[in-house]
Amino acid sequence: MTRLGELERAVMDVLWDLSPGRTDGLMVREVVDALAGRELAYTTVLTVLDRLAGKGMVRREREGRAWRYQAAASREAHIAQLMLDALDLGGSRDAALVRFARSVTGTEAEVLRAALIASGEPNPPADPATPVDPVSPADPATPAAKTPKH
Repeated sequence: MTRLGELERAVMDVLWDLSPGRTDGLMVREVVDALAGRELAYTTVLTVLDRLAGKGMVRREREGRAWRYQAAASREAHIAQLMLDALDLGGSRDAALVRFARSVTGTEAEVLRAALIASGEPNPPADPATPVDPVSPADPATPAAKTPKH
């Protein structure tokens, strides 16, 4: 996934912030108006949006002689892809994940744990402070790991 330049990021922030409830996207003029504090020319914003469309970051739909633009993916999906791309930069993915896991707050760790459980991950990482009951091999109905109780 392409990393965004500063102006591209500002334009994407407008699309992400202003168009979530809209299905029709934003006109270039609406994006320019949202970036009013930056004093950008209409053609500059149009060029940035066209480049973002070329990179697959935005979708555009013709409306008369103009275009409507909307983000191709959510901000969260974009950030998740950046994180996955960072893991592919080289070295050990496992080591990078462990380092990342050790750097998050307790609340962030809970969010990750809940996401793993919700995704059906067969063995979500246990909270080191909470013992996990062992699985009884004699009982095939016993889940692989019990969810820690909080």
